[in-house]
Amino acid sequence: MPARNRRRPFGKRGFTLIETVIILAVLGILLIVGSHSLLSVAPRYRLETAAGEIRTGLNAARFKAIFETTSVRVRFSGGGFSTERYDSENGVWTFVSRKVLEGVRIEANNAPIFTAMGTVSGLATITVSNTWGAYKITLAISGRIKTLRAG
Repeated sequence: MPARNRRRPFGKRGFTLIETVIILAVLGILLIVGSHSLLSVAPRYRLETAAGEIRTGLNAARFKAIFETTSVRVRFSGGGFSTERYDSENGVWTFVSRKVLEGVRIEANNAPIFTAMGTVSGLATITVSNTWGAYKITLAISGRIKTLRAG
């Protein structure tokens, strides 16, 4: 029996070449706009993440000092911070951990030392900044940590 040219019912036909090109163009535009907005959010995300990581690191150092009944020091450098534990037998600071924070600059006026009581010897102000803005983290003698948006 010869094949007949039957029209398919509406909705069963495929996309035409023009429809496919238009859909790909719209998807391309959406991809470009979406990636641009994601790139503009990246500095903000890095700054907020870094401020949170520093706060977490300070709390961890405080609890380490309390639970191990020893002094723990946190030292800040341009792109991160390190934690050191005081070895009372040898009278030296020993390295515990280092955290590198991408896309931010860190400045601190002091390297706080947490005591076994949970207090801090010396006040500390840490500024975390990048192109999006800055956060100021203050550390009171009592061990209280306060984070404020600074510009």
